[in-house]
Amino acid sequence: METPRRLCDLVDQDIVVDEQKDDTALLLPKTTPDDYETVQRKDRHIRLNVSGMMFETWESTLHQYPDTLLGDHARRQRFYCPETDEYFFDRHRPSFEAIFRFYQRGLKRKSQHQENRLVRPKNVPVEIFYLEMKFFGLGSDVIKQCLEHDYYSEPDETEVELPEQDVQRAIWLLFDFPESSPWAKFVGVISITFIMISIAVFCAETLPEFAQSVPEFSPNGTISNHLSLLYNQPLFQAETACIIWFCFELVIRFYACPNKCRFWKDPLNIFDFLAIVPYFVDVVMVLANYHPSKTSVMITFVRLLRLFRIVRIFKLSRHVKGLRVLGKSMVDSIGPFALLVFLIMIAMTLFGSCVYFAELEHPETDWESIPATFWWVIITMTTVGYGDHFPLTAAGKLVGSVCVVSGILTLALPSPAIVANFDKNNKMSNNVISEEILEKRLKLGRGRIKRKTPG
Repeated sequence: METPRRLCDLVDQDIVVDEQKDDTALLLPKTTPDDYETVQRKDRHIRLNVSGMMFETWESTLHQYPDTLLGDHARRQRFYCPETDEYFFDRHRPSFEAIFRFYQRGLKRKSQHQENRLVRPKNVPVEIFYLEMKFFGLGSDVIKQCLEHDYYSEPDETEVELPEQDVQRAIWLLFDFPESSPWAKFVGVISITFIMISIAVFCAETLPEFAQSVPEFSPNGTISNHLSLLYNQPLFQAETACIIWFCFELVIRFYACPNKCRFWKDPLNIFDFLAIVPYFVDVVMVLANYHPSKTSVMITFVRLLRLFRIVRIFKLSRHVKGLRVLGKSMVDSIGPFALLVFLIMIAMTLFGSCVYFAELEHPETDWESIPATFWWVIITMTTVGYGDHFPLTAAGKLVGSVCVVSGILTLALPSPAIVANFDKNNKMSNNVISEEILEKRLKLGRGRIKRKTPG
């Protein structure tokens, strides 16, 4: 006779009955015994038959999580078998063993004020365990916590929201989801091309040969003359072509987006808008024949506004997943970055004061005050060492040596945390799991099996 299997590490009030041979593999219809209709029920033993393996526990153990399938009496009853007084589930047995332990540890962890975590068995694939967690309704928090431990994630519901109308849905997928279709990838390539051209134009405008070719408008000239001179410039023509595409892309995406308010809450959409504003400000100034002097506040404002053109580089993150992963990793690493800034500020004050007083009596010292040494401390700690400032005395050189060593150690502190966050986010972005994805994989797998099977 086959040796019965048993579970170990059970709490005192839970027991497991030996595995029994049972050929029943169908879910039985919902049955509600008369004694279950009472409002107040005493705590009783619950028998769970999972593909032939018997589990027995107290009802209060399951009711710790009332929103789950096992913790909800009404949802659980559709699996009740009155003939054997048990609940039958034709599910994956190794996965349920871990889920059963999760219920058992609940009371004990709560009494110890500890968090109860669901851990996937190493011999169970993530995909199968995910489907079992969804079936037993363990909740999004428990599932998310378990998936993150294995560097998996569920798709963000806010990102997959689609418009109801067919035309808007097609446009939204075409412009906002580059991986949704070949045409969407083609549109993404066009967008990336215009972004790169606009950034190249922004940089090329500062070259001397292009800066000297900028036309000077006559104060008495007409608007048409100014526009003709402006549009004859190759860089302005390229910038105009890019702005036409950016405006078209922004307007069509706003038209097709399913949520207008959420659209403007997205930082990338705000960057898209700020990136096209400087172009129209320049055109308006030409039409108004306005020439601010180089010393006025207006020219400073215009220059700052033109600087917003560089935010177009953030548009690339919509098409390059690696940039999104990097951005999320930076946000997740705010704590280590804050610690790094705090340590650098302490080092600036400490080493800046030391090197200032060490070099104070030297006639050729470069530092007239302690704040003047902060720049030297930063480039020394980061091992850049431009050489524009350096200590001249023996004491100052000793301070500089200690500053270099402490800088290496300080910069090394947050590096493991930042690398770990990037590795985690990168794996989770590649390992997106959902019931729909698994169903497609199962259908594809069945289709391949059928094609390989001889007719």
